[in-house]
Amino acid sequence: MAYNSKHMETKQILLLEAARNSAPLFADALTRKGFEVEVVRSGEELLQRLPEMRPRVVILNVPSLRSSGKRICRLLREQDTRPPLIVILPQGQSAEGYPAHIHLHLPLTPRKLINRLKPFLEQGGGEVVQRGPLRLNLETRHVHILGKTTHLSPRLMRLLQVLMENAGQVISREALFQQVWETSYAGDMRTLDVHIFWLRQAIEMDPRQPRFLKTVRGVGYRLDL
Repeated sequence: MAYNSKHMETKQILLLEAARNSAPLFADALTRKGFEVEVVRSGEELLQRLPEMRPRVVILNVPSLRSSGKRICRLLREQDTRPPLIVILPQGQSAEGYPAHIHLHLPLTPRKLINRLKPFLEQGGGEVVQRGPLRLNLETRHVHILGKTTHLSPRLMRLLQVLMENAGQVISREALFQQVWETSYAGDMRTLDVHIFWLRQAIEMDPRQPRFLKTVRGVGYRLDL
């Protein structure tokens, strides 16, 4: 499901944070800095609040929990609508088993956490589509991902929009060509391949080893977020 800025509720951040032992807590610091934060104390409560709240970002403060937090990470990944996820881990703990967009480790200052939050929260006017860390403004044609912002041509924007609307699904090259170029003729696939190359330059940190826009050989493409 796409995120539309016109229908967002007021809360920006959904924070899973309990008060276990002496683990650092971040809710008060975020609130003092003007962020709208909803704090939940358990994974079950987080999953209940997620559909109705539709936050722009979810934060898991793992050191504050009584469990490892891995199960809630996996359950969040299975959600049809899933916002970007930031996981805070104990010092030196491996991030393996924590599917998230950003992993942070203690010791962690509120300022560093805020700096990593800002790219997910800074949106201009216009209709915005968001999947995971990828945010596309349909009015300005700007795509933002992990601190990188690129202005797209109308065709590239439409190509990315189709891929985002079908994130996690393999779309055949023929279907992509028909939806983006709005024609039943799909005889020349080189045009699509060139646009995929340009799109990877816009959204990938390393276009030669794409993390998000994957080629499914013999079939088409899939956007993994």
